[in-house]
Amino acid sequence: MTAGQGPQGWDQPGQQPYGRQQPYGQDPYAQNPYPQQPPGGYGSAPAAPDSWGAPAPVERPQAVRLGVGAWVASILLALLSSILTFAQLDELVDQALLDQGLDPADYSGVTDAASTGVVLAGVVFGLVFVGLELMFVWFAWQGRNWARIVLWVLGGLALVFGLVGLLSSPLPGLLTVLSLVQYLLILVGVVALAQKPASEWYRYRGWQRARGL
Repeated sequence: MTAGQGPQGWDQPGQQPYGRQQPYGQDPYAQNPYPQQPPGGYGSAPAAPDSWGAPAPVERPQAVRLGVGAWVASILLALLSSILTFAQLDELVDQALLDQGLDPADYSGVTDAASTGVVLAGVVFGLVFVGLELMFVWFAWQGRNWARIVLWVLGGLALVFGLVGLLSSPLPGLLTVLSLVQYLLILVGVVALAQKPASEWYRYRGWQRARGL
């Protein structure tokens, strides 16, 4: 080491003597790993896409098609049963009197007036009920969950009261068969609309309506 020189290796490139400072703003060890902020403040965070949190698109499943189709078929069978009932009304009234131990000939005049009232009341009630059922079925087809719940309730009541009525006062052969097939279709409709794919589709349709899609 000569006079006026520092320790060996101090003046070599890439080395700094003790006490010598790096220029202001430079890192002596590594570059700054963080990106610099843009002028004017912090950068805005990326906006979350609108699809975040949205359920996956669901097509109308086979369960909904089967359930709604079963309900439509049951309504058609109900109309057919009503037509056959009205066509055999006199025979049904006579059979009801015989079941009670009465002679239908003694009540011919009374039964004519009563049967007319029964027919009119049955027609009005049947048309109103069928109209309501068709409305609920239509809304269920469109993905309205409340309509599906209404169909569940109507289906349960129809199965309970219908089967009890058949057991207590059985109808003539063809009407009994039609009624049993109708109740079987209602059961299929209720079970099909309660399946998981149907529930997922109704949930998706509700999400769509909530966002005006």
